[in-house]
Amino acid sequence: MQGLGKRWDGAFALKVAGALAVIALGDWLFYQRTDYLGAFGLVGLAIAAALGLTRPAVQRDRRALFALALALTAAFAMIWDAAPLPFLLFWVSLGLATMLPGTAAFDDGWRWFQRLFVHGLKSLVGPLIDFFKITRVKRRRPASGKGARYWIRTLALPLIGSALIMALFSAANPLIEQFFTALDITVPEETLILRVILWTFLGLITWGVLRPRPPRHLLGTFDGRGDANIPGVSLASVTISLVLFNALFAMQNVMDSAFLWGGVKLPGDMTLADYAHRGAYPLLVTALLAAAFVLIALRPGSQTARNPLVRNLVMVWIGQNLFLVGSAAMRTWDYVESYDLTIFRIAALLWMGLVAVGLVLVLVRMLKGKNAAWLINANLAATAALLFALCFVDLGTVAARWNLAHAREFDSTGAGLDWCYLRELGASAYVPLAELEAQQGPHSENAGVLRWQIQQRMESEREDGGWTLLNNRRLERAEALLGPRFTQAQPYKELCLRYVD
Repeated sequence: MQGLGKRWDGAFALKVAGALAVIALGDWLFYQRTDYLGAFGLVGLAIAAALGLTRPAVQRDRRALFALALALTAAFAMIWDAAPLPFLLFWVSLGLATMLPGTAAFDDGWRWFQRLFVHGLKSLVGPLIDFFKITRVKRRRPASGKGARYWIRTLALPLIGSALIMALFSAANPLIEQFFTALDITVPEETLILRVILWTFLGLITWGVLRPRPPRHLLGTFDGRGDANIPGVSLASVTISLVLFNALFAMQNVMDSAFLWGGVKLPGDMTLADYAHRGAYPLLVTALLAAAFVLIALRPGSQTARNPLVRNLVMVWIGQNLFLVGSAAMRTWDYVESYDLTIFRIAALLWMGLVAVGLVLVLVRMLKGKNAAWLINANLAATAALLFALCFVDLGTVAARWNLAHAREFDSTGAGLDWCYLRELGASAYVPLAELEAQQGPHSENAGVLRWQIQQRMESEREDGGWTLLNNRRLERAEALLGPRFTQAQPYKELCLRYVD
């Protein structure tokens, strides 16, 4: 029993030291340096380092080390640009790293969602749980002297009694009352209260990582194998459906091929931009519905999935769906060329790519007889890879640079310069505007005016604690491009009438 207590004390003390180090770093960053944004990433690095140093089980588990590497990557992304996406990826990766050593194998994303959710809730009360555990361990040890519990019990009565008597004497004796009134009992400053809240918060989240509490019971994943007893879903109905669906998709794909790829003139006054914008997202929904149909009606091991004719029809249909997704992407890009590139349209194109990957995975699942867990994990892996890449790519800068390069004022084909959208992009448009200003062209003056307005906001945010490595690099890049003009104030000019009342 003494060995158990020593082992508990050693591991526990190491984790306490790690948590205190994180709290000290957080206090220094948030209150002594006031670097609010980039500090999230530095604190994340400290928590990940504490996990790796205080949990030998993590050091021995390759899966946990890989998840820890992902968490470190997300923490660096938060230092680069503090945004919700790397923050979310950091905590998911760190949760995986701390709980993977307690699992035999990685089962599926649905079960891990439950583990992470319950782990997050239990972390809020983790210190209380461990306090009671320590109390139970100490009770089992031989008495080694008079501890804190003995002195608390011994002194409680005399101290409380003395305080009560002094309160009564103060009410009866004006001299004693004046003495207590003269005492300067200062209320803690608001900053101290906020710091204590910060310490508590950092302690809770760090302790939750160092002392994980996975759920004991999980809801299983729907396997999706064998025949499903769904009314109306039979070999005959699925075969007829696939024949009709293939015919309808072929009609749509032929029209898209003619209008989008073949250069056939659209009827009436309809423009290519109208045709593209109207159909992009409904076609994407159609592809998603097609994937759902295959998952439900052609489950691995079912009678429909084993039928050679049905399998061939499904392969043709998924091929047509992939062509449909490509047409939707082409429609979106045609609309971009007629108008502008925006963050939302870039995200839509990326989403279409994920849908295409998902369709291929659905086909592989049917042909190879994979289970639902495999399909979930494969889709999550593709999504995670894309999201981690996006942590280091500013879609706003991509949109701003493309719009400035393809505006009607420069290549006579695109949309006109949208100063309003460039202003909405803020810091993301800062470097592209500085590049345009440095060219000393016809629109350099307006670019300089908007660049200066954005620069003033960026510097104000940095003074208020909004430091990020990305914004520092942006300012350095603009200074290198503009030289002395970097610090020269530009006259105020409203370029976007949308903001004028």
